[in-house]
Amino acid sequence: MDLETVVDVALPRTRGELPDPLAGDAFLAGGTWMFSVPQTGVRRLVDLTTLGWPALTVSADGLEIAATCTFAELVAFAGGDPRATEDTRCRWPALSLLRPCCDALRGSFKVQHAATVGGNLCLALPAAPMAALATALDGVCVVWTPEGGERHVPAASFVLGERETVLRPGEVLRSVVLPGSALAARTAFRQESLAPLGRSAALLVARADADGAFVLTITASTPAPVVVRLRGVPSRHELAAALHAAVPAAGYHDDVHGDPAWRAQLTALMAEELRAELAGPAAR
Repeated sequence: MDLETVVDVALPRTRGELPDPLAGDAFLAGGTWMFSVPQTGVRRLVDLTTLGWPALTVSADGLEIAATCTFAELVAFAGGDPRATEDTRCRWPALSLLRPCCDALRGSFKVQHAATVGGNLCLALPAAPMAALATALDGVCVVWTPEGGERHVPAASFVLGERETVLRPGEVLRSVVLPGSALAARTAFRQESLAPLGRSAALLVARADADGAFVLTITASTPAPVVVRLRGVPSRHELAAALHAAVPAAGYHDDVHGDPAWRAQLTALMAEELRAELAGPAAR
């Protein structure tokens, strides 16, 4: 779709070339959503792809995912990219979450190769699978401020609600850092939609850490990610009580992709499946 109100496009090559923020600015990465609907308030596009950020950076501390990393690059990394060696995949079994989270976008081949991690996070739709991935793995969002500094925001706190994030005017999401401690955990994934290729009505990820902690991340069925942390894998009744305390009946999202009551039942069912999967056969 043509953006008929745009009068300027900035193509920064370095951080110093990022323009001073103006009313009507929009940061462009993949543009799969931006060019799909009218953007009547946008006057200038600031193209972040010209900054040349490495899509993925592996370090001893974890994995840094650039905001401009595409879904296709993320899937390729999990599936055999040279940067993800066999040793890396053994040390970080949670890399297995990358493909199902990317697939949850339900995007075409073209969309998967254009849509970006940062764009998906900043759009802040309840069903955004990158919010689920980043939150479930204790990600930290690195945010560039227009004054030249940066701040680090836990991914669990980055999305405040539907189409609302913590970003202030002129701020740029630079990357998401996933710590090695979370990547080393055992994980389990569940996602469901009203239609076979529909937007997620509920997307849940559970994690069992080396110290025994159990972390459940709830997205899509709630307006913003919800995290339930327990000291160990809970019993069925303990999980049900913790889920009810974390998300009351009025806390479930309501739109054409699912009724709140149905989402609540679906979330409870999927949470129990994840608990049983990580607890092992004895807990089933």
